[in-house]
Amino acid sequence: MELFNDAKLLRIYIGELDKVKGNPLYEEIVLSAKKQGLAGATVIRGIMGFGANSRIHTAKLLDLSMDLPIIVEIMDDEQKISDFLPLLNDLLEKANCGATVTIEKATVLHYRQKK
Repeated sequence: MELFNDAKLLRIYIGELDKVKGNPLYEEIVLSAKKQGLAGATVIRGIMGFGANSRIHTAKLLDLSMDLPIIVEIMDDEQKISDFLPLLNDLLEKANCGATVTIEKATVLHYRQKK
C-alpha cells in the first residue's frame, strides 16, 4: 500500500468506557478500519481532557477517572476516508456515546513497511 503526499487524517475523540456490543468502541473502530483496508490507525489514551459535557476526565490518583479520553487516528486518501465515514457513524450510533470527529489534510512524508 502506498500513501502519497496528500492524505486525510480522521480523528475520533471518544471515552475509554464507550462500548459496542460489549467491546471497546476504539477497538471496533480500528478493526473496522483494518477490514476496510485503510492505511493505518492508532489509538491514543489521554491523561486529561473534557468534552461537550464539560466534565473533566483525569488520570490523577486522587481524581481517578475510569473514562479517560481516547483519540483514534486513521490516515488514508480522501476517498477511502469518505467511504469509511458511514461505517464509523454506525459504530458511534450503536455506542450511543458522545464523540467528536474531525478530518484534516495531512502531508505524508514517509510511509513504508519494515523490511
